[in-house]
Amino acid sequence: MILVLMGVTGSGKTTVGKLLAAETGWRFADADDFHSEANRAKMHANIPLTDEDRQPWLATLHQLLLGWYEGGTSGILGCSALKQSYREVLTPQIPPLNIRFILLDVSRKLLQERLRGRKNHYMNPELLQSQLDTLEVTPDLTRVSAEGPPEKIVQGILEKLLVVEGKTTV
Repeated sequence: MILVLMGVTGSGKTTVGKLLAAETGWRFADADDFHSEANRAKMHANIPLTDEDRQPWLATLHQLLLGWYEGGTSGILGCSALKQSYREVLTPQIPPLNIRFILLDVSRKLLQERLRGRKNHYMNPELLQSQLDTLEVTPDLTRVSAEGPPEKIVQGILEKLLVVEGKTTV
């Protein structure tokens, strides 16, 4: 099983992903670690990335996920994956039953509070609005409230994953 924890900046992808990985014993990767220096510099300078900027990054992430799938490794990727087209780049050759996108839902107010508290992060908090504008919420996403303590969010994710049509999926 591969999970992609997705959402805008400040939604908790890294914090929740690391805790979820510790709980499940699965691998964790943070998509931010795969951005080029040029992409990081743009985001730090308050310049939103274009789809063209994201293509090599998404291709690299697809190879990571495909490697997990082909190697029989369960993993968790913390990745914004804001557009359906980005999610489609991540999934080729991975059967839909083996990959789930978990949208971490957070109110704008809480996102702003979290971003104000961040130190030494390359993502400029002023880009929040561009991310909210870009986010495409589709019916295939598993939505989980990410407004409580991280441990509670992890439990919410596990509960949603455990029952799909009465079957255990994790």
